[in-house]
Amino acid sequence: MKVISLAQELSTNTYPGRGIVIGRTPDGTKAVTAYFIMGRSQNSRNRIFVTDGDGIRTEAYDPSKLEDPSLIIYAPVRVLGNKTIVTNGDQTDTIYEGMDCQMTFEQSLRARTFEPDAPNYTPRISGILHIESNAYNYAMSILKSNNGDPDSCHRYTFAYENPKAGEGHFIHTYMQDGNPLPSFEGEPKLVSILDDMDAFTDLLWTNLNEENKVSLFVRYIDIATGAYQTKIINKNQ
Repeated sequence: MKVISLAQELSTNTYPGRGIVIGRTPDGTKAVTAYFIMGRSQNSRNRIFVTDGDGIRTEAYDPSKLEDPSLIIYAPVRVLGNKTIVTNGDQTDTIYEGMDCQMTFEQSLRARTFEPDAPNYTPRISGILHIESNAYNYAMSILKSNNGDPDSCHRYTFAYENPKAGEGHFIHTYMQDGNPLPSFEGEPKLVSILDDMDAFTDLLWTNLNEENKVSLFVRYIDIATGAYQTKIINKNQ
């Protein structure tokens, strides 16, 4: 698979929706993840990321303008021991609770399908980073309708053992803007990761569509120690 430019991929797509990036720094010492949200409606755009323990959650920037909290208010990131869970919905909790009961990432997601937001049927995208004994691996998942048919759920899991330094994978909810919104297709895209967390954060935020971007979360985790650094950017300040 050819490495694509993450900057170009974002800057040429006005509405990838919500996206997850997971990978490893070029020096090999850090596990990296990023999650962003976008919005077209006032309700979707009226959000910010806030820290919540070792993870984050979304909340309304202006509570008086909050319409329907379902599907937009959730915890995108939670930490279970040496595992970091990143998703685009409340399936974060499903994965956390399942893995806490000794289920696998894939088994935990068997209880869920795509979002019930007809006619888009937004895919549920999820990722998990596992760091143990100076070893690192990660996996990504997408649960999507059968080309817009809600009677069938397609489930895909992609696992990456001992990921190569400097590389990562990017998955997002929509191929591009549209009505209805077309679901992501294919494998997660192979992208480059940077050693510099500030530069990587800037690359993501700068290239997301100015009108539609809402919030961005980036975390770098030291594979040897488990210590992490987090950056959050909210368009609503």
